[in-house]
Formats: sequence, structure tokens, C-alpha cells
Amino acid sequence: MSAKSEAKENGPDSKPMLGNRLFEGHKKYELTEETTCGVWFLRGDFLQRFANQKSYVFLYGLMGLILSAAYSYFNGTITTIEKRFQIPSQTTGIISVGNDISTLLVGAIITYFGGKGHRPRWMAFGLYTVVLFCLLNALPHFLYGPGDDALSLTMEYGGSTIDHNATQDALEKFHSSSLCKAKIESDDGPEAEGSSAPAIILFISQVISGIGGSLYFTLGVAYMDDNTKKSQAPVLVSLSYFIRMLGPALGYTLSSLCLKWYIAPTLTPKIGNGDPRWLGAWWIGWLLLGFIMFVVSSLLGLFPHTLPKAHYRRQISKMSNKSQVEEPDTKASVQDMIVTFKRLIQNKALMCTNGASIFFFFGYMPYWIFMPKYIEIMYKTSASEASLVTGAIGLVFSALGILAGGAVITKYKPKARSMALWNMTVAAISAVGLLSYTALGCPYTHDPVGEIQNGTVNYNSQCNADCHCDYVKYTPVCMNGNPYISPCHAGCKSYVTFENGSKIFTDCTCVKNQTAQGVPLPPIAYPGPCPADCSSQFHIFLVIICILKFVGATGRATNFLVALRCIDEKDKAASMGLGSTLMSSLAFIPSPIIFGYIIDTTCLVWGKTCSGKGNCWLYNAGQLRYVLSFSAAFFVFIGTMFDVGVWYLVKDLNVFDDKPPKPPVVDEELKNLKNDPPKFGEDR
Repeated sequence: MSAKSEAKENGPDSKPMLGNRLFEGHKKYELTEETTCGVWFLRGDFLQRFANQKSYVFLYGLMGLILSAAYSYFNGTITTIEKRFQIPSQTTGIISVGNDISTLLVGAIITYFGGKGHRPRWMAFGLYTVVLFCLLNALPHFLYGPGDDALSLTMEYGGSTIDHNATQDALEKFHSSSLCKAKIESDDGPEAEGSSAPAIILFISQVISGIGGSLYFTLGVAYMDDNTKKSQAPVLVSLSYFIRMLGPALGYTLSSLCLKWYIAPTLTPKIGNGDPRWLGAWWIGWLLLGFIMFVVSSLLGLFPHTLPKAHYRRQISKMSNKSQVEEPDTKASVQDMIVTFKRLIQNKALMCTNGASIFFFFGYMPYWIFMPKYIEIMYKTSASEASLVTGAIGLVFSALGILAGGAVITKYKPKARSMALWNMTVAAISAVGLLSYTALGCPYTHDPVGEIQNGTVNYNSQCNADCHCDYVKYTPVCMNGNPYISPCHAGCKSYVTFENGSKIFTDCTCVKNQTAQGVPLPPIAYPGPCPADCSSQFHIFLVIICILKFVGATGRATNFLVALRCIDEKDKAASMGLGSTLMSSLAFIPSPIIFGYIIDTTCLVWGKTCSGKGNCWLYNAGQLRYVLSFSAAFFVFIGTMFDVGVWYLVKDLNVFDDKPPKPPVVDEELKNLKNDPPKFGEDR
């Protein structure tokens, strides 16, 4: 289409052109409002050179990296947040589904209308809500501070000298309050620190983030697919997924670094980060993530409505197929939205694909949200180490799997049935891998000493019956490999402090020490949990995680292509919005709540206050491992059955549009344009 003919088509009353060149070569074409980068006064040749699919894929992937880092940072700091504000895992699960609740309520609707408008600007608007999400997550720290318990374990507030042996030092006052006492001054226990307000703030922040997350994931991929050739879509989508998948690694690594600092960085802690009472600086990362996200989302909003290269291809296609009647683009309306969603729900292949994803994510959700917590419980690692391992190792293999899957699809262009068959294989391997977790427990850990009564463990036995330990905080002690919840539960009435600052508890009525020959020893206990060597099982667990993440990630591109090609071109954004709504309502919302409840049922030691129970300090690792693994594998297996249905329904689906095209109707204007093709920068 020449500049002269375009002027005729626009007419004398049309808006003036913007003066930027669409193509550089022998012919020059004026940019339209639809293909121009920038907003308001932020326009020009400098921005226009980035109006290509490579720049978009990179920036879209970078934004996904930061977004994924934010969500994984929350997961990496869950245990610290629970300890700081005394939040049970079930409540944490409810908090984590806040973003899915907003996706359920408005995701499909806002995605439908956003898909009809300027999609990059809609994405930028949505991502600003995620910036607010980051700031709100840090707000509870500024409102409530580090907490009295954390302050009491610092040199500035607790006095005494520093001892870097975390399990051998505590404050005199704290030791005294944890001893066995024959009498108590009051029947009232300690009040719960803080209130439910921190949990409410965290929940609200999650709800707000769901708007931006749904717009990013749905409109972003649809915009990418609309502005690329079908043959290039797999590798570009895989590349953006690859960049995005590095985000969780960044998020967990950032949480690991932040948790190594004490929750009050300006104070000097008297315990090390291996102590179960350690609270890391969980709030710092949110400030950094919010700032970076604001900058990148602003840049993403500068992309044009349609990339110039894609706009040129569409003009060629229209001129080549003048004999075909082009279906007009329907304007956004409530009536059209209802018709669109009804059409999508009646698509069997699409609904089976969504069903497979729902059950797969339902089963894997607890391991994504609670993985650092699971590693801490199962293999006795610190919160910092658990976050670092989760992000830096397992998720890197996910990113590599996405790249490998995209490269194979781009090179060999498999049929839809082959892709569906591979999805079935991936699901089956995942189910078997989850079952293998049951064999990877740590045999060197023991539960606290207590008596089993009516199927439950009672830690108030005869030896500590007069100690009144109900409201004593979790302060583990150990003797001869037998752990106790606190010196009080071990019946210890006093302690001895040595010159080097270390301490031992004495006069412990529940501790029976003797030599191999049966000679009795003084009834003493040592501060801190009993040592446990779980390194062998932990390393095997990491190897299996890496294999499962790599294999599972190779199916991302295949699942995406099958879901996108089984619908009409005009329904892409609406289809992804519907899929997000279904995923939120049937997987992302119920799964964390259900599995959070399951995790809480395996708790052995709850923090106790007069107003109720707080967070869990110690779990039954063996019971948790079996219940979690079998439940997750069951849901993934059901998802495999839906993959079988997808395999059956997509036998005639064309993924790469490799059918020979009809002979085009070529006129003189199109002929001249093809003989003298314009150069288009770096995007070919």
C-alpha cells in the first residue's frame, strides 16, 4: 500500500500522520497511531526502533521474571512471616489465594475488554497494581516493627554479650521463664502478639495483585502470538517463558539473602540464623521488587497497539486475498462477551486442556507455595538455605526445560497429537516422581519426647506434671538424641552458665542419663534441637526435583500451542482469560487452602496463647511426607486422564498452518510492493 493511496483512503479530514518512518528502504511509509511506540510526548525515532517482536519478547519475559520473583519471594518468606505474626499455615494458604480470588471475580471480564483495546497499556495499568502489592506486603513491618520476641534476642534490648553459637545462648530472663516452676503467678497465659491486621493487609495485597497478574499473563501472550508468525511462535514463547522462569530463582535467592539479615538489621542479634527463633529481614525485598517492577511495566506500556512488522504482513495478506470476505472485528460489549464465552465453553478440546492443567496445578500447588517450608521441616535446613536451594537449583532446570521444549518444537514441528502425547507422558512422570518423595525421609530426626494418649501426643507427662508448661514458648533442648519442646517439658528446674557463655539445664526430672554400663549421670539437657544429618536424603530429593522440573517444563510450549490453536484467532485473549478464571476457581484458590489445612494437621507443637493458638513450631515430618505426596500424585493422575481426552480430540488440529495457501489475487500495487520489499530493521 503506497503512501499516496493511504492518504486517499484516510481522506482530507483524517488525523495528521506522526512523521515516523514505518519502513526504511527505497520506499517510506508513514506510521499510523496503531503502529507508533510511546504515549503522549514520549514518542520518536529512538523508541520506534524497539517496536519489534524481539524487543517485546525480551521485555515481556523480563517483566515476567520480576513478577514471578515477587510471588516466589512471598513463598520463600512464608515461614518467617508465620513466626513473626503467629499465622497458621491454613491462614497463609488463604492469604496466598487472594490474587486468584480477584482473577476469579474480574479476570475473564477485564481480559475480554482489555483484549479489544490497547493491550500493552492495559498490561502496564495492571502491573501498577502489582507494584502496590509489593508495597503493601512490606507495610506490616513498618506498622508493627520486628516484634518484642525478636527485640528480646538482640544485644541492644536483651543485654549480655554476643555468642555466635545460636543453640548455646539465650537471655537470662528468657531461660528463667522457660524453666519448670512448681507455682505460677497467674492462670492467665501470654497474649498473642499483634493482631489479625497483618494477615488482612497481606490478603488485600494479594487480591490487588490478581488484576495485574491476569492482564499480564493473558494479554501478553495473545499480543505476542498475534504479532509473530505461527512458525516462530514456539521459540518466542519458550524464550519468554525461559526468561520468566528465572524469576522464581531470583525471588528465592533474594529471600535467602534477606533472611540472612536479622529482621531489625540495625540491631545485633544474639542468636544465629540456624536457631528456630531466628527472624530474617523478610520485608526488605519487597521495596526493591516494587521499584524495579514500576520501571519495567512503564516501558512495556510504550509498545504500540500493533507491531509494525505484523501490521505490514496483515496488509499483504489482505491485498493477497481480496476475494475472501474478512469478518469484521466485533466491538466489545456484554452481549458479545457472553456469546464468546459460550463458544469457548462448548469447545471440547479447549475444556479438556483446561481440565488437565487444573488438576496438574492442583497437585503441584503445595510444592510451589510451601516448598521452602517443606524442605525446612523434612531436612532440617534453615529458612535461608531452603529458599536458596528451591530457587537456584530446581527452577533453573525448569527454565532449561522450557528452552529445550521450544527448540524441539520449532525444529521438528510435531503434530498436535504428538504434542498431546508428550503432555500425557510428562503428567505420568510427574505423578511417579511425587510418589517417590515418600521414600525420601530423614531417619535421623525424632519427635519430641511425650506420651501417646488416645492417639495423640501429650507432652505434659508425669515427670513434668508440676511444671505448668502450657504457655512456655518453644525452646528446644536435647539430651542423648532425645528432643524436648522446652526445658520446662524436660522438667529442668535450673541452669548453669559457663565462662564462655554456654549453658546447660540441670535438675531435669524427665531426662534419664546413664552410661553404657548403667551408671547414672546427672540429669542435664543441652539447649537447642538435636543435631540431624539429612544431607544424603536431601541431595537425592534435589536430583528428583531437578528431573521433574526439567521434564515438566518441556510440556509448557506444547500445552500452550494446543490450547491456542484449538480456538478462533479472535478468541485468543478471551480464551486465556476464561482459562485463568477456571484455574483460579478450581485450582489456585482451593489447593493452597486444602493443603495448608493438611500441613496443619501434622503439627506437633503449636504456639499457645490465652486467645488461641498461633503458628506451628514443629511438624510430624513422616506423616506430612506421606499425606502430601499421595494427595498431590492423585490429583496429577486425574489430570493425566484429561490429557488422554486432549490427545483424542486434536487429531485434525493444525498447529503450524503448514497447509499450502490458496493462489493469491495479485494486483499491480501488490506486485510492486513485493518486488521492492521494505527493510524492517532487525526483526525479520
